[in-house]
Amino acid sequence: MDENKVILPERLLEEKKPAKPKKQPKEPKESKPTKEPKPPVAKKEKLPNDAPVALDPNSMFKEGFLKAVYAEKPSKHVITRFPPEPNGYLHIGHSKAIAINFGFARYYGGDCYLRYDDTNPEKEEEKYFTAIREMIEWLGFKPYKITYSSDNFQKLYDLAEDLIKRDGAYVCHCSDTEVKKQRGEGKGLERYSCSHRDRPIEESLVEFRAMRDGKYKPREAVLRMKQDMQDGNPQMWDLTAYRILEAEHHRSGDKWRIYPTYDYTHCLCDSFEEITHSLCTTEFQLSRVSYEWLCDAVEVYKPMQREYGRLNVTGTVLSKRKIAKLVDEKIVRGWDDPRLYTLVALRRRGVPPGAILSFVNELGVSTANTNIQLSRFEQVVRRYLEQTVPRLMLVLDPIPVVIDNLPGDYLEEIELPFSPKDPAMGNHIVPFTKTVYIDRSDFREIDSKDYFRLAPGKAVGLLKVPFPIKATSFEKDEATGLVTKVHATYEKPEEGTAFKKPKTYIQWVASSPKHNSPIKAEVRIFSSLFKSENPDSSEGGFMADLNSHSEEIYPNAMIETGLNEVRARAPWPEKEGEKAVEEKKADPPSSEAGTTSAVTARPETVRFQGLRVAYFAMDTDSADGKIVLNRIVSLKEDSGKA
Repeated sequence: MDENKVILPERLLEEKKPAKPKKQPKEPKESKPTKEPKPPVAKKEKLPNDAPVALDPNSMFKEGFLKAVYAEKPSKHVITRFPPEPNGYLHIGHSKAIAINFGFARYYGGDCYLRYDDTNPEKEEEKYFTAIREMIEWLGFKPYKITYSSDNFQKLYDLAEDLIKRDGAYVCHCSDTEVKKQRGEGKGLERYSCSHRDRPIEESLVEFRAMRDGKYKPREAVLRMKQDMQDGNPQMWDLTAYRILEAEHHRSGDKWRIYPTYDYTHCLCDSFEEITHSLCTTEFQLSRVSYEWLCDAVEVYKPMQREYGRLNVTGTVLSKRKIAKLVDEKIVRGWDDPRLYTLVALRRRGVPPGAILSFVNELGVSTANTNIQLSRFEQVVRRYLEQTVPRLMLVLDPIPVVIDNLPGDYLEEIELPFSPKDPAMGNHIVPFTKTVYIDRSDFREIDSKDYFRLAPGKAVGLLKVPFPIKATSFEKDEATGLVTKVHATYEKPEEGTAFKKPKTYIQWVASSPKHNSPIKAEVRIFSSLFKSENPDSSEGGFMADLNSHSEEIYPNAMIETGLNEVRARAPWPEKEGEKAVEEKKADPPSSEAGTTSAVTARPETVRFQGLRVAYFAMDTDSADGKIVLNRIVSLKEDSGKA
């Protein structure tokens, strides 16, 4: 839409500019201006993607919010942290937090901790710890150290006693309902202090130790910080510092019955690790006051907290509870289903980590929350893949074409580039024989003037094959009505006869047992899991907004033999986070094809553009000689082609 408005004026400009020199032919200096339009012409191919490809990967640190954050507190050695709760899988929104915290430290030559905020043993599982670390490394970052809030349980407890002794905390026995009333029930009603707030310091100290030693059950007592109930900021309304949880901790076992809250733990762990810049989303902006209050109250080093706008994507759901419902009801295969926007799902789908970082970098960082359509994300992924992955011919729904005027043993080896734009990717050989497979959508039983692919009596070009083929007849299955075979002739002109170039070229895969061609595969074409931009607002909720056509499977797809080399040379592209990955190995390429690989990359790093179809990656279901492909993103420029 807008792209056409941009491109069309440039084309008109190009048509008019050559006329200018004709008006001033005697001025030799005008010869240079006639060449000036060339740079815009080169960029014109990229305009549909709305952004320059060669964006500085560090631009988000060089300007705007993050530049100002560093200027506010320049540090010789920057130390940041990424502190996820290990109670679920990270999603695309977390990629921004990872890129900011790890990237900020790396840009300034500092260090970034991965700190698991493991203070709620009731919700934490080992699989989440593992998945979080894997996703950070997949995105190309390496934590300076991996730490746990639970490493500091004793230190945090000691500071809690110290806070009580400073008259900065007290043990409260109020119910949740009573606490809400004290805080004005969130409706602006008058706030008042808890009756336990003024209990003697020694009494609170005894009661806190009683909480620790098992005297009370959950919700019968909590330790609250003595802040300022009259402050306009809810984060100063005597927040809970410790609560009782009867759950065994994955690291400390049953040593503790009381566990610190996020509001108490976070700032102190930042202090212990000497974080210079504590960067978090704006939902914690109000928490900055309590963050600083607590550091000051116990007289420890106080890091600088600053908040940036979070990243949200529309057209999907990111809530752990909602995704869990999709998984539990088997709407999706699991948390890594390629239709989801968890990071494990995006990895399985084949989205390169570099594309995600490019997406975050392009959006920039400010204090405003960012709501982005899925199409914008896919646009960045598409542009990234365009430059970094090879091209192969793939046929989703194959039908055989028998070229009757070629001998049965006819074999011609066709050399194809892996990328017409990047010679460094190299070339490969594919066979061309008497029988080739084309996509069912590239053949029509009845021809029409506005149709330029294969039809009876009509010729079409096969990509990179010297001459076109012309359909002469076809066979059908009477039961299904589907075409089962097409007969054609190879339109090689007689010597001395002019060659007529066909209007259209289509992809194909030849039958050649000698070359183990074609390679068969199951292809999964994924579309949006939901029908609307805001599934939650749909009548009946997000489950009522499910797209029943979000997955289409082609079980009999065929790929050219260049896939063997693409697999051997994976990952595509070779970026940090995906180099020489040996776990969950894909099947090695066929030794008969003459290609081997000492280290086999993860399946999803085998990425390529299926010419005229889409971008694809191998799925983790690929095994035992079976290849499964996922569509990463569509080819935008292919929509509406004749």
